[in-house]
Order: sequence, then C-alpha cells, then structure tokens
Amino acid sequence: MSTLTLAQMAVEVLTTADGREKTALSHKHAATWFAARKAGTPIEIGTASPPLQPARPEKPELLSPRDVPRRKPGTPEGRMAILHAVAHIELNAVDLHWDLIARFSDVAMPLGYFDDWVKAADEESKHFNLICDCLERMGSHYGAMAAHAGMWRAAEDTATDHMGRLAVVPMVLEARGLDVTPGMIEIFKKAKDNQSVEALNVIYGEEVGHVAYGSKWFHFLCGRHEQDPKEVFHALVRKYFHSTLKPPFNEEKRAEAGIPPDFYWPLTES
Repeated sequence: MSTLTLAQMAVEVLTTADGREKTALSHKHAATWFAARKAGTPIEIGTASPPLQPARPEKPELLSPRDVPRRKPGTPEGRMAILHAVAHIELNAVDLHWDLIARFSDVAMPLGYFDDWVKAADEESKHFNLICDCLERMGSHYGAMAAHAGMWRAAEDTATDHMGRLAVVPMVLEARGLDVTPGMIEIFKKAKDNQSVEALNVIYGEEVGHVAYGSKWFHFLCGRHEQDPKEVFHALVRKYFHSTLKPPFNEEKRAEAGIPPDFYWPLTES
C-alpha cells in the first residue's frame, strides 16, 4: 500500500528530470493507483505544491520555436527531427497530466476524474518511450536535437485556472495532435519505417481519449457552475491561447472526442 497521496505521487514525477526515469515512475504510480482502485481502497488524493516548471534533463537545449532548425521530412534527418519533436511533446504531456492532478487537487472532483488523468499520464509515458525506442533504432536519442521552449507556457498561464487548463491543454493543444498525426504517419509509411508507423498509430488512437477526458471534465465543471460550455471555452481560449486556431481540422476525431465544430471554427478568427 502506498504511503504517498496521489498529489504527492504527481509531484514526484514532476520533480524527476530524466525522461526514462520520469516515465518509469509515472508507470509505477499509475499501477499503484489502479491496483488500489481495483481493491476498493482508493489512495487519498491529498494536496501538494507542484513546481511551476517540471524538472527537465540538461538536453535537449530549449529554443524559441523560430530558432529550432527545420529539416526536410523526406530525409532520414528530417524524420528523426519529427520523432524528436514528438518525444518532446509526449514528455511534456506526461508532466501536464500529473500537474493537472497535483495543481488542482484542492478542487473536489469525482474519483473518475483522477482515473482519467492517471491513465492519460500512463499512456503518455508509454508514448514517450515508444518514440525514444524509434529514435535510438535510428542512431539518435531524445536530447540529441534542440527542442521547442514554449511547450510549458500553457501550463504556466493556466496555473490558477482549472477550467482554463482543461480548455487549452487537452481541448486545444492535444486536439491539434489529432489534426497533424495522420500526416506524420504517411511520411513514415512512405519511408517504410514500420516501427515508427506503429508507434504513431498507438499515439493517434490513445490521444482521442485524452482530448475526450478534457472535454468531459470541462463540461462537468461548466455544469457545476451553470455556465454555457461553448461560450466559456471561447473566452478561455482567447484569454490563454496566444494565437488563432489553424485549420485543417480532423473533424471526425474531434467529434469522437466530444468537441463539435462550433467550438473551434469561431476561434480561427482573431
């Protein structure tokens, strides 16, 4: 039986720097949580003080998006750069989901809320390792290239706004993954890189669930506060997301995740 609360587990993950160690701890804590749930003895949620920024390895070097080198996807170097960017996104996603648990653990939520985000963090941990395995097979590794420095900005901007976090992270940033991942899969299919295709297909399938968790709990909180979900979503995204949303959109997968077109199309205009 764990002596840690779930919020303390989350902070342990957030304060672990190495990617493989972080994801191993994430898997361990997720297994402990679900074993206790299955036994009918759920772990206490507790409260915690997560760091404003999670611990990170010394590499990759983090650069402004405009300074990250661009490589052609038709080359091996270009495909490695795509995978490196995906690994960086997945590692941030591990922290984003554990941070969502720790930072807002003082908000009374059903146990199903915590089930969903622990499961999402566990799956993001698997995604990071799958992509790292692909990079290593190609003779590279996570940290070998520069990466996007702005990935954590949405978390910092919404550090005191639970509904803002749900709106911007799963329902905007992760939903964007549903739009772009099919194109990435095609690039690796053309290169006959079956391992990377399989890894990206796993990610694509499971990310729908993560976006759906965001939509479900965002609507839950809107209901609790008797607010119109669409209006609140538009207001929060305009407040916290520092750009307009850019089509094309994967409307089928977004609908599967519970986000209808009238949520995102109006946000394509400033």
